[in-house]
Amino acid sequence: MTKSERTQNFKAGGNPLRWAILAGVWLAYYCFGLTIVSLAPLVSEISTDLGLTRSQMGVVLGAWQLVYIGSSIPLGFLLDRTGVRRGLMFAFTMIAISVVLRSQAGGYASLFLAVAVFGLGGPLVSVGAPKTISFWFEGKGRGMAMGIYMTAPALGSMTGLSLTNGLFMPLMDGDWRAVMLLYAGFIFASSLVWWLITAHPGYKLVEHQSATEPSGSQKENFQRLIRIPAFQIVLAMSVGIFFCNHGMNNWLPEILRTKGMDATTAGYMASLPVAFTVLSSLAIPRLAVPNRRVWILGLLFIGFGVSSIMLQANDLFWLTLALIAQGIARGSAMTLSILILLDIPGVGTERAGVAGGMFFSAAEIGGVGGPVLIGVVSDLSSGFSAALYMLTGMSVVLMLLLVALRIRQ
Repeated sequence: MTKSERTQNFKAGGNPLRWAILAGVWLAYYCFGLTIVSLAPLVSEISTDLGLTRSQMGVVLGAWQLVYIGSSIPLGFLLDRTGVRRGLMFAFTMIAISVVLRSQAGGYASLFLAVAVFGLGGPLVSVGAPKTISFWFEGKGRGMAMGIYMTAPALGSMTGLSLTNGLFMPLMDGDWRAVMLLYAGFIFASSLVWWLITAHPGYKLVEHQSATEPSGSQKENFQRLIRIPAFQIVLAMSVGIFFCNHGMNNWLPEILRTKGMDATTAGYMASLPVAFTVLSSLAIPRLAVPNRRVWILGLLFIGFGVSSIMLQANDLFWLTLALIAQGIARGSAMTLSILILLDIPGVGTERAGVAGGMFFSAAEIGGVGGPVLIGVVSDLSSGFSAALYMLTGMSVVLMLLLVALRIRQ
C-alpha cells in the first residue's frame, strides 16, 4: 500500500483515528472555553479582593485579546510551517501557565499580565482546530466536525459559569485562587491526552502527507489574502461577532446579578445560553451548505440583536427567551464565518493557518473592545442598559456587512 493510500485509509469515515483526533481538538477547545470565562463568575470576589473597579476589571478581561491580536498572524503562519501537534501542545502549556499566574495575582497589574499570557496560547487553538479538521474531514463531514468541536468552548464555558460558584468555590472553601489552580491541573492533564493521541503513526502520516506549505513569505500571503474583497468583509464581520460574544461571555453573570440574582443563580442562568450554543453548533453547520450560509448567518445576527433588547427586561420569562436566542446565535456565527472564509477562492487548506490567523487577529479587536467597552459604559451609565443597546447596534452593523458580502458573492 502506498503512502497516499495509507493516508486515505486513516482519513476514511470508518477509521476511529480521525474521531480520536477530533476528540483531542475538542479537548483543546474545551480548555480554551473554560479559561475564557474562568474569571467571569468571580468578578465580584476578585474585584473586592484586589480592589478593582468595573473599568479595571473590564480591561483585565480583555487583556489576553490584546496579545492575541498581535500574535495570531505570526502564530498562524508558524502553524502552517511546524504542524498542529506541537502547536496545540504549546497552546495547552501557555493556557495552563496563564491560569496558574491568575491564582498568584496580587493586584491589577499582575492579574492583567496573567490573563495576557493566555493570548499566546489561544490563537494556536483557534487556528489549529479548523486546520486539523481540513486535513481529516471533507465535504459535509467538515461542517459536521467543525460543529462538533465548536460545542467544546461552549461546554467549557458552561462548566465555568455554572459550577464555579455552584460547586468549586464551596469545595475550595470560597478560595478563588484554589479554584484557578484546580482548573490549571485539568488543563495540564488534557495536554497529556492530546500528546498521546497524536503520537499515533497514522496522525503523523496524515499531517505530513496533507500539509502543504503556503507558497511565498508571510508578508506575500498576507498581501495576497487582504486584497480579496470578500476576505476583507469576513474579517470586518469577525470583529463584530467577537465584540458581541466576548462581551457577553465576560459580563453576563454580572448583568444578571444586577437584576437581583445571587451569584449561584446568576451563574446557572448564564450557562443557559451555553446549552443552546451546543445544540446550535451541532445542528446549524450541518444545514448550512454554501448557498445557505449567508442567509442563516443573517438570522443569527438578528437573533443576537433581539436578545440584547430582551435582556433589558427584569421578567424571568423574557430573560429566559433572551438567553436562549443569544445561545443559538453565538453557537454558529463564528463557525459559519470560518467556513465562508475557507471557501473563498485563494484561501484553501494550504493557507488555512495564515487566513485563520488573520481572521482571529481581526476578530480579537472586537474581543478586546466588547469586555472593555461594556465595563466602561456600565461605569459611566451606572448600569448595563446602555451597554446592551450598544450590542444591539453592533448586530445591525453585522447585518449591513452581510449584505455587502452577499453582493460580492
